[in-house]
This record gives sequence, C-alpha cells and structure tokens, in this order.
Amino acid sequence: MKGPDDALLVVDVQNDFMPGGALAVPHGDEIVPIANRLAAAFEHVVLTQDWHPRDHRSFAANHEGRQPFETVSLSYGEQVLWPVHCVQDTPGAALHDGLHIPHARLVIRKGYRRDVDSYSAFVEADRTTPTGLAGYLHEHGVKRVWCCGLATDYCVAWSALDARAAGFDVIVIEDACRAIDMDGSLARAWRQLDAAGVVRMRSEQVLAQL
Repeated sequence: MKGPDDALLVVDVQNDFMPGGALAVPHGDEIVPIANRLAAAFEHVVLTQDWHPRDHRSFAANHEGRQPFETVSLSYGEQVLWPVHCVQDTPGAALHDGLHIPHARLVIRKGYRRDVDSYSAFVEADRTTPTGLAGYLHEHGVKRVWCCGLATDYCVAWSALDARAAGFDVIVIEDACRAIDMDGSLARAWRQLDAAGVVRMRSEQVLAQL
C-alpha cells in the first residue's frame, strides 16, 4: 500500500460527467472500477466534487443568447460556457454509485462560488483563490500526488499542474482518466503536463509497484 508520502486525488467522478449526464465525458464510467482498484492501494485518498449553485456564471443558461461551449470574457479571463451541471444537492452532482472509496479522508468541493469557475482542486479559475488542499497535503507530509478522474483535459490537468506548482511530485494515471477533448484540448493538456514535469503512468504500473 502507498503510505503517508503519497495521496491519490480522485477528480469529479460524478453522475453529470457520466454517459447520459448533463456534461458527459465519453466513456467516463469506464474509470470507476479502475479508480476503486487504485484507491484500495492508497492509505491517503482525497475526492473532489464539482458543486455549483444554479446561477453559476460558467453556465451558458445564465448568459442571454449564449450557447454551451462558447467562450466569454469574465473578470478573471476567458471562460468556456458549460451546460448546467453538478448543481448543488442534485443527483447529477452526486458521486457515481459505483465509486467505492470508504476510506477517503477528504472531499474538496469546488465551483461553489457563483462568480468564478473552478477546474483545479487547488486553485480557483481566477488563479488566486486557494481551496486549501495544498496546505492540507503539506501538513500531512504528502510528497507525491497521483491523479485520476474526469476530465483529463480540464479538471485533472489543472489539478495536476497546480499540484506541481505547489511543490509536489505529480503522476497522472492516464487509463484512470477520460477526456472531453474539445478543439484539441487533450493534446494541449498533455503538452502542458509534460512541460511541467508531470509523469504519466498506467494503473497496472502503479499497482505493480506495491
């Protein structure tokens, strides 16, 4: 089992990101059993959960005349407008029923501030507002953050990049992620991750280390 130096970050394995959900990630459900197997091998697991108010500024429905996947300029920069998804206390925001990680120590909810989106588990999309996760992990002696979840090119990639910026060694477990891959976003994300020194591994490689 991976000990106290390591933490597995399981990103946004929620119903609205599953096939048939409001913002479906293709084949997103395929990662659930992989995440479960990985989590069983880690002493320290953190989950994240997208958790938006219904009037969130990132929703196209809250911008008159705008459609999902268009971009707008907000106070903190360019923002993709999304379909309404992961609204607080709705079935779509719930973690997938098949996700079984009873020993997870912490759930980080993100995107709950109306006026700023939040892809990363570490820093909001304004790039200044911390979630507190970096401090929590440092305080618990974590040195390596292992990332899986949804979606590779958004919340997983942003979380991995911010974990590197916070001083952690970071590994993305690529077969335990799935991507939206919109307009080349997956290739861009991998280029950024590679440039930042984020390591790619597959789940069988991780489990073989134990």
